Amino acid sequence: MSIKAADVKKLRDQTGAGMMDCKKALTEAGGDFDKAVEILRKKGQKLSLKRADREAKEGVVIAKVTGDNTRGVVVKLSCETDFVAKNEDFVKMTDEIADLALSKKPTDKDALLALDFGGISLGEKITEQIGVIGEKVELADYQYLESPMVVEYNHMGNKAGVIVGLNKASDNFLTPGKDVAMQVAAMKPVALDKDGVDKTIIDKEIEIGMEIARKEGKPEAMLEKIAQGKLNKFFKENTLMNQAFVKDGKQTVATYLSGVDQELTVLDFKHVALG
Repeated sequence: MSIKAADVKKLRDQTGAGMMDCKKALTEAGGDFDKAVEILRKKGQKLSLKRADREAKEGVVIAKVTGDNTRGVVVKLSCETDFVAKNEDFVKMTDEIADLALSKKPTDKDALLALDFGGISLGEKITEQIGVIGEKVELADYQYLESPMVVEYNHMGNKAGVIVGLNKASDNFLTPGKDVAMQVAAMKPVALDKDGVDKTIIDKEIEIGMEIARKEGKPEAMLEKIAQGKLNKFFKENTLMNQAFVKDGKQTVATYLSGVDQELTVLDFKHVALG
């Protein structure tokens, strides 16, 4: 019989099982939803169902790049406790997921979860680990980046990972790229530059700036101009290229890079952290 994609998704949302597992269970159950849930539970999927609402705030974040530094990924595999996150096998699995992503270049998290991982899909493998470990485990985030040069940074203890895409490639740019990646981890910019800041963030900053100025007794006609000034300060502090460089506060990240090479700049970055 034909199994509807909506039913597969519904079963996946309720149980936390992989898409293929859900489809197989629905097929075996002849489309009977409750029977499909029972089939999944009998196959060891019970913990996934029981722990679907548990929080998984601990875990491992790993950033990796290809040998030629043209592609990079950041993978975040979450669990419930720090004890599991520090387990050697758990860290190794996260590292293997990053290798798989680099090799197959999936475009998003769902595509990554569908890839073969030792004879079963990665999604099935993660569900299997829930039964083995006894905690909620999930692929919480996955980021992919291609650029002429991609440099990675892994924060101590696998708590955060960053990949930075540069517009030019050279061995001389590895250290500057690493410096910028560390900047991202430390200063947590919201965007590359002001053009990349989401409009909702801009609107909220203007609203806050006007309200502060109003409470300070500034004339109503001046509020928007004052708020715009505060917004420019926000851009300077929260966009990567305009931030003060952490290793030398007298220059911005943009001027630091142009000092290395006049044309060198950042095309994009990805930052993933626990929490």
